[in-house]
Amino acid sequence: MERYFIYLSYNGKNYCGWQIQPNGISIQQRLEEALSTLLRKETEVVGAGRTDAGVHARLMVAHFDSPSPIADTNFLGEKMNRFLPKDIAVHKIVKVKPDAHARFDALSRTYNYILTQKKNPFNFEFAYFYPSKLNFEQMNEACLALFNYTDFTSFSKLHTDVKTNNCTIYKAEWKQSDDCWIFTIKANRFLRNMVRAIVGTLLDVGRGKLTIDEFCRIIEAKNRCKAGSSVPGHALYLTDIEYPDELFI
Repeated sequence: MERYFIYLSYNGKNYCGWQIQPNGISIQQRLEEALSTLLRKETEVVGAGRTDAGVHARLMVAHFDSPSPIADTNFLGEKMNRFLPKDIAVHKIVKVKPDAHARFDALSRTYNYILTQKKNPFNFEFAYFYPSKLNFEQMNEACLALFNYTDFTSFSKLHTDVKTNNCTIYKAEWKQSDDCWIFTIKANRFLRNMVRAIVGTLLDVGRGKLTIDEFCRIIEAKNRCKAGSSVPGHALYLTDIEYPDELFI
C-alpha cells in the first residue's frame, strides 16, 4: 500500500465536525466519499485531529492509503475539488512513508480564535462578537502562566477516551489585527474542547472576574467545573500542523 498525506481546508459551519458521526455529515465522510469514488476502492481517511462541530480549518492534514502508486497527485487533488462541496478544498496531496501517521506523527498543532468587539454583519459567522470591556494585557499575562503546566484536565471535555491530559504548550498570546483580537495557541497536542475552554477562562481574566493567581489555581485544580465556559466554535480555526521532514518521500 502507498500512503499519502492530503492537505485541505474547510469551513466547518455545515458539519458536525471532522469525525464521522451517526447524526450528521462530517468532513471525514465527505473526503472518504470523494476518494473512494476516484480511487474506485473503499478508502479510509485518518485526520491529524478531531475538530468539533462548526470549527474551521485553514489547514488540516489527513492520510490515506492507495493499493497502487498515484501517478499524478496534483490531478487527483483537482478531481477531488470537483467532487467536494464548495466549503471543503484540497490544496495538495504528497507521498509519505508507509508508516507515517497524520495524527501520531504531528509535532505540533496551532489554533487561532478570533474575537471582535465591534459588531460587523460580514464576519459574525467567523468571529465571536464580545462587546464587554477586556484587559488584554492581563489576558496575555495569564497566557504566560500556561507554560508552567502540562496537565490541562481543567480545560478538557469530561469523559474522553484519552490516556493522558498532559500537553506541552509552545505559544499562547493575544494580538490585535484591525477590528479583531486573535488568540494563537500552539502545542504538541490538544484535548477535546481545550482551546475553547482556555479562551473562555481567559475572558474571565480580561473582565476582572479572575486574577492571574486564580487562573493558575483553576489549572492546578484539574477540574473542568472550576474553569470558565467554553466559547462558541464558529470562531475557532485550526491553522497549522507540523511534521518531521523524514516522513516525506
